[in-house]
Amino acid sequence: MKAWCVDAACSGNPGKMEYRGVDLSDGHEVFHFGPIQGTNNIGEFLAIVHAVALMKRRGITDITIYSDSVSALAWVRNRKAKTTLKENDETREALMLVRRAEAWLRANPDLPPICKWNTKELGEIPADFGRKK
Repeated sequence: MKAWCVDAACSGNPGKMEYRGVDLSDGHEVFHFGPIQGTNNIGEFLAIVHAVALMKRRGITDITIYSDSVSALAWVRNRKAKTTLKENDETREALMLVRRAEAWLRANPDLPPICKWNTKELGEIPADFGRKK
């Protein structure tokens, strides 16, 4: 399957957040970022944008992106993250990355297919960090 899946993990809300992308064809990690102080929704959003930007930079045009986050998919579709995270010294980096991702999305209107991962039918998304309790 020519697809990547993305997911984020956050310890606390806000808390230490990280995200990654995994190639569905062989399970290898394509990218990983963090941890930084943020929220899970921010991580999910940044993971999608990271995947799309990486594909564009590498000239990849035939891969679908999967995310299990309804919020992040909507934020990407609207090219605007609806986060309520307050900016402070700890969260500044995450919010700067959100603003940069929003600007990148506005400047790059042609996106690859970005689809909702059906967890009920397919199980946990392979990019999951496996930390749910």
